[in-house]
Order: sequence, then C-alpha cells, then structure tokens
Amino acid sequence: MKIGVLASQGAFAEHISTLQQLDAEAVPVRLPGELRGVDGLIIPGGESTSISRLMSSYNLMDEITSMARSGIPLFGTCAGMILMARDISANGTESLGLINIRVRRNAFGRQIDSFETELAIPVLGKKPFPAVFIRAPIIERCDSGVDILARLTDSTIVAARQGKLLVTAFHPELTDDLRLHRYFLDIVSGKS
Repeated sequence: MKIGVLASQGAFAEHISTLQQLDAEAVPVRLPGELRGVDGLIIPGGESTSISRLMSSYNLMDEITSMARSGIPLFGTCAGMILMARDISANGTESLGLINIRVRRNAFGRQIDSFETELAIPVLGKKPFPAVFIRAPIIERCDSGVDILARLTDSTIVAARQGKLLVTAFHPELTDDLRLHRYFLDIVSGKS
C-alpha cells in the first residue's frame, strides 16, 4: 500500500514516520506527478493558508479533488481538515470542498492555548486516544453523510468521516498511538 503525504508545509515528516511504523510505503508529495500510484493521501497540519497557496501554485488542487472524487481515500489533520472542508467560517482560504462540514480555524485561540487531552473515539476501541491540539480548528457543523467520530467533553466535534474521507482537528502524528493511522489504512484497504 502506497500512501502519499502532502509535503508542501507542516507536519508531513511525522506522518511519513508513523506510516512507516505501520509498514506502509509513504511518499512525500509536492508535485502533481507524485500523486500517481498512491492508494491514499494525507494532508497534514500546518498553516492552512500557506498550504492552500502552495497547492494552488503547484496545480495540486484539481488533482487532489479528482482523486477524492474517484474514490481515493484522504485523511486531513488540523490544517488538512480545514482544506478538505466544504465551508470555512469567515475565511478567505481556498479549500478543496470535499467533506460536508463547516470548520472554524484557530477555534481555541493562539499557539499558547494549544493543549492535549484524552479523547473517546469508539471506532478505535475503548482506550482513549491522546489528542494534541495546536491552534486547532473545530467542526461547527456536519451535514448529510458525515459520521461524527469524536467530540470534546463540551460536545465540540473534533473528528469525522464521510465515506473514504477522514478528518481530525488534532495531530495524531505527534503521539505514539498509531491507531488513527491504522484506521486510515483500513479505509484505504477497504477493511473499514
């Protein structure tokens, strides 16, 4: 199984390392030709406006949108979730518009307001997942076809799935817990 990791900006090296720990072939993607032959794609956290501009400059927007529409699974974390969202609150960032959610950038505040918490994510089992939130977005609304996978204790939605599209407001690649990446690989292989 070959998984591309968008390597324009952000935490792509950590995703690649996590995938390699799961014995998946992980390749950095910076140009459209590097998408050929991938079975899935991860859009990492980072700065959503910068990633959007780089994707646009390198003609990746249409390629990634076409991939998703043809059934190739995508996993967006933090900024990746923002870029995959159909709607971004009060923001001019161009998104891929793939998953039927509305997100709000930097919902918890500035860098100093970043935090870690344990999340219940039933699709991963009973053990809580260690979630790292860094200038994180939230999902304000899920529309039809979207399954909510995780919420904070105040009911704020922080993870969702729509078909083969998976998004998290947090950074699973910054923990030693491999379960979310394994779950994505199960989506790619058709097991989940």
